[in-house]
Amino acid sequence: MQSTPAILVLENGSVYRGTAFGHAGEAAGEVVFNTSHTGYQEILTDPSYAGQMVVMTYPLIGNYGITPDDNESSRIWARAFIVREASNVYSNFEASASLDDTLKKAGVLGLAGIDTRKLVREIREKGAMRGVISTIDTDEASLKAKALAIPEMTGLDLVKTVTTDKNYTLETPGARFHVAAFDYGIKTNILRLLQNAGCRVTVLKAGTTADEVIALNPDGVFLSNGPGDPAAVDYAINTIRTLAEYSRTNRPLPIFGICLGHQLLALALGAGTYKLKFGHHGSNHPVKNMASKRIEITSQNHGFAVGMDSLPESVEMTHLNLYDQTVEGIRHSELPCFSVQYHPEAAPGPHDSHYLFDEFTDMMERAKN
Repeated sequence: MQSTPAILVLENGSVYRGTAFGHAGEAAGEVVFNTSHTGYQEILTDPSYAGQMVVMTYPLIGNYGITPDDNESSRIWARAFIVREASNVYSNFEASASLDDTLKKAGVLGLAGIDTRKLVREIREKGAMRGVISTIDTDEASLKAKALAIPEMTGLDLVKTVTTDKNYTLETPGARFHVAAFDYGIKTNILRLLQNAGCRVTVLKAGTTADEVIALNPDGVFLSNGPGDPAAVDYAINTIRTLAEYSRTNRPLPIFGICLGHQLLALALGAGTYKLKFGHHGSNHPVKNMASKRIEITSQNHGFAVGMDSLPESVEMTHLNLYDQTVEGIRHSELPCFSVQYHPEAAPGPHDSHYLFDEFTDMMERAKN
């Protein structure tokens, strides 16, 4: 593994010096932290991390290597990866490469050997910040200026950078339902669970129009996760609003959204969104199901949230985050539309919320009948 010196400078001038691993060079983006103990491969390949540099709070990363089957997309989307210690060796009978070699091949810069606890505390206290990591430029003032030049996440449409280039269909033997799934940065395990639930899935480009969706005659519509500011994805909001109204004026067309899809559905139904101080990124967030009163342990990855006070009377909150009392789920009182902020499909876990896929298929079954 490389021992090249590397430096991280945040937009407020804070400096963290360590060593590079993976690709050497320069990377820039919003710095966020993730509290998961495992799942670093899924985190790196999650399109929702486009435009961000991820700090892992768990101190030892890379010790079980990289397994291609665990990827959540076809590439690494995180701009850079920041850890306390990057393991030089890995032990996993399924692994085929090290974290270091994988980052190097992908051209993604890794930073190790810094005080990640201090960095995480700073982000918690001051909020997510833009930053630059470099092995080339070691001038702190220069790197701070570069950090300040990075576009802020608010107002940024990153969906266009991660969505599929063309529509495609995943066939499922014996499929009971046909789902039109918008790819705003869709994860592989979402598609896997939709297929496991008996769905043939047509994956659509983010800019697909409502008329094009209706022409497919789907049994339901799925709104995926994705990066950036939901309010900036106006074309998606308008399409979702039209599809929701289609259920009112034509036949019922169930809609299920996750993460960014949840925020877009809320905006389409008349609610508002706002940027969180440092976001929710981890696999142990407690969420209360308001109907059953059960507590679900959830995986989360989002920097924006739906405003509770902005929900119109026709939209009820179904799930509540017990960390900060933010909205984690909504349902329309009249239309067959619901969504959650967290990730029920989470890999490697937890799996407390898999039932939501059954709720979606039940909704499609009722709509059929």
